[in-house]
Amino acid sequence: MAERWQTAEPDSKPMRWPNGARCAVCFTFDFDAESLWIAKEPKNRELLATLSQGRYGAKVGIVKILELLKREELKATFFTPGWTVDNHRDKVEMLLNDGHELAHHGYMHYWPDPDKPDQIIEELDRGLDAMKRHFGVRPVGYRPPGSESCHFLLEQLTARGFLYNSCFKDDVHPYRHILRDGRRGPIELPEHPSMDDWNYGTSHLRFPKPIFPSAHVLGIWQDEFKMIREWGGIYVLVMHPQVTGRPMRMAILRDFIAFTRNYSDVWYATGREIAEAFATQERLN
Repeated sequence: MAERWQTAEPDSKPMRWPNGARCAVCFTFDFDAESLWIAKEPKNRELLATLSQGRYGAKVGIVKILELLKREELKATFFTPGWTVDNHRDKVEMLLNDGHELAHHGYMHYWPDPDKPDQIIEELDRGLDAMKRHFGVRPVGYRPPGSESCHFLLEQLTARGFLYNSCFKDDVHPYRHILRDGRRGPIELPEHPSMDDWNYGTSHLRFPKPIFPSAHVLGIWQDEFKMIREWGGIYVLVMHPQVTGRPMRMAILRDFIAFTRNYSDVWYATGREIAEAFATQERLN
């Protein structure tokens, strides 16, 4: 008997993009701030230099990113932990005032563990509560911390009415999740590590990684974009204010935006806009 690891129909199905576009580009930011470092190791609360990497994202990175997006007249989706909402309310308010989408990214950035269902529920509900308390916002999109998922999490997202999820890597087109019991789950906006700034631009003395040069990263992002456009897919760029908000990385994002604008058939949209377009096509079909 086949294992129940598949959560969608087996075939990839291209989507018809609005206004005759050939592909969609979705700029997303995981606005973790310090939560990522605390979740990784609780004693990091007392390691101030370690925490400062996350604080840079809330202190400098988010501001520079919002400035760039405003200049480029682009809207983005910010997957934000409830902890960030509680501790950096002013910066979250800035992105909302600029018309960007506020989406859910857990509360304390704990990765979903199928052996800890209570923690999964707490991450969801505390995050929802923080957004409601501060801004009266009910997010429709979710990206799990660590971009990991499980059947139980998909079921909990469905129970809470989430429109879409974004963390799976099994397609270049949006699709609808099918739950274990056969019910329809959230829409998936797939992404991939090749389009995630964390893999190229962060390091730490305790677990060092190479920092990749600008041309290396820009080349990968451009090559992925060219082929995804050719295939008519969705390009979900995953970024973090504490990474892309660094000076060199900001230049990469600026140059990548300029590169995509060489093509006139690109639809720039938030996660919500793409998921709503997918849902509309589902109804029409």
